[in-house]
Amino acid sequence: MTDRNAQHRYLIVNADDFGQSAGINRGIIAARENGIVTSTSLMVRFRAVAEAGAYARRNPEFAVGLHIDLGEWRFRNDQWEPVYEVVPLSDPLAVGEEVRRQVGAFDALVGRPPTHLDSHQHVHLRESVFPVVQEIADRVGVPVRQRSSIRYCGAFYGQTADGAPMPEAIRSQSLIKIVRELERGWTELGCHPGYGNDLDTMYALEREREVEALCDPAVRATVADCGIELRSFGDFI
Repeated sequence: MTDRNAQHRYLIVNADDFGQSAGINRGIIAARENGIVTSTSLMVRFRAVAEAGAYARRNPEFAVGLHIDLGEWRFRNDQWEPVYEVVPLSDPLAVGEEVRRQVGAFDALVGRPPTHLDSHQHVHLRESVFPVVQEIADRVGVPVRQRSSIRYCGAFYGQTADGAPMPEAIRSQSLIKIVRELERGWTELGCHPGYGNDLDTMYALEREREVEALCDPAVRATVADCGIELRSFGDFI
C-alpha cells in the first residue's frame, strides 16, 4: 500500500447505490469500465442486488463497500419527509441489529467483507447511528466515510441541499475543476451514476449525466496531467 502520509494526491471515486436498480448497476459498471470510478457501495435491500453481487464476485479487484440503508427522505412541501424507514433511527438497539444484518447479507452476496462503510443519505453520521457503525468498522478493519483520514468530497452532485436541480455541478467541466483543485493526501469523491428510469427517486435524470462526465476522456486526461493517482478503498486497507 502507498504511504498514506506521502505528499501525493490519491483519488477514490466511489459510486453509491450499487444494487438499487438494474439501471444504476449498468451506470456504475459503465463508469468503472469506461471512466474513473474505482470503488462502489452496495445496498443489500434492493431488487438488483443479486446481479450487483455477482459482478463483484466476478471482479474481486473492484473495491465494494456497504452502503448502509436505514431509510430515505425526500424534500416535499418545504420539508424532508420519509419515503421509508427500515428501523427507527432513535433506537440504537434496532439500528445495531439491522446494520449487523446488512453486513451479514453483504458477506453472503459478495463473498468477502466490505472495503469501507458509508450509508444512504449519510444517516451513519447521526448520533444514534454512528457508534454502531464505527464499532463494526473497527471489527472489520475498514474506514467509515467522513470519519477517517480519507477526505470526503460531495461537490459532484446535481441537486442543492433542498433537492433543487443543479445540473452545472455534474458537467465534465465541474468534475475537471474538482480534480484540478484536489488537495494532497487521500480524497473520496462521491458520485451516483446510473441509467434508465427504473427507480422512484428524487435523483434520477442526473445519474445519466454523471455517467457522461465520469466517462469523459477529458476528465481522465486531467487526472493524468495533474499527477493524481486513481486508487480504491482496497488500496487503503
